[in-house]
Order: sequence, then structure tokens, then C-alpha cells
Amino acid sequence: MKKDYSKLGKLFKTMFVLSACTFGGGFVIVSLMKKKFVDELKWFEEDEMLDVTAITQSSPGPLPVNASVIIGYRMAGIVGSLTAILGTILPPMIIISVISLFYEQFRTNPYISVALQVMRAGVAAVIFDVVINLAGNVLKTRRFLYIAMMIIAFVATYILDVSAMIVILSCLGIGLIDLVLAGKKKGRVV
Repeated sequence: MKKDYSKLGKLFKTMFVLSACTFGGGFVIVSLMKKKFVDELKWFEEDEMLDVTAITQSSPGPLPVNASVIIGYRMAGIVGSLTAILGTILPPMIIISVISLFYEQFRTNPYISVALQVMRAGVAAVIFDVVINLAGNVLKTRRFLYIAMMIIAFVATYILDVSAMIVILSCLGIGLIDLVLAGKKKGRVV
């Protein structure tokens, strides 16, 4: 039993620290989680972490909380999910609560204003890192369909301003059709 509690403690601490150090939204935490859970702790394989990322991005709700549910469950079942969620939601709750108490001072403070503007460069770099890694993994599949879907999805969202939800659901539909067709080619029903 002690081993389980130590794993839960480590999971809580890891999620708490990642969440406390994540500025710039959910996409920033993806890179940090990959480095922590795949490279450092070796709790996940890279492909598995990319699957977690894909699921959390296409599910409703905040990306870090969605990831916590999956990661926690994978590590220690339902108790692990609840532990990971708690570790993820506490830092922003605490930080936002403190900021709300001193909102007027934060809003008008020139140092905080400059700090937030400068942090955008770091956030952009981290998000760019995530994009490059995800695109690289799509390219590694060497599947024309996946590569074409990635390019078309980019054009649709960036140039044509198509809703991300429409793009995600369309990609999901195409993927399911591809799975069914692949199953028929192999002579089995999916």
C-alpha cells in the first residue's frame, strides 16, 4: 500500500508543479508533460503521450484537466485521476484567487504588464515546439492520408478560418472511415 501512496504523492506533486509553471494556456503544458512523463519519469512512451495529447485536445474542457484524467487513471485508476485533477486545478485556483484580491493593482502595475508581454515570446516558442513535435510524428507515419489531412486542416483553420471543432470532427470522421475501409481490405469487420 505504501508504494501506491508514494506514486499518488508523486503524481500529485508532478501535476501541481507542472500546472503552477504553465503560463500561456493548455498547449504549453503538453510539451512540459512530454518532457516530464516520457523523458524524465518514463511513465509513458512517446506514442502513448501523443495519443493522450490528441484525446485531450479533441475533448471538451481544459486541456490540462483532460490530460490529468487520462494520466491519473493510467497511473492509479480513479483515485489517480482524482489526485492528478486536484494537482492540476489547485495552482490556477490559488493564483487567480490571489490576483482577484489585488486585481486593480495587477491591472495598473507596469512591471506586471511588461512581464506578461515578455512571457508571450516564451509561450510562443513552447507552442511552436509542440507543433513541430506533433507534425513530425504525423510525418513519421508516412501515411499520405494523415499528412494530407494535417496540411488541409492547417489551411482550413489558418487561411480559411474554419472552426477548429469542424476540422477536428472532420478528421475524426475521415479516420473512422479509413479504419473501416482498412478492416474491409483485410477481410474483417471493424
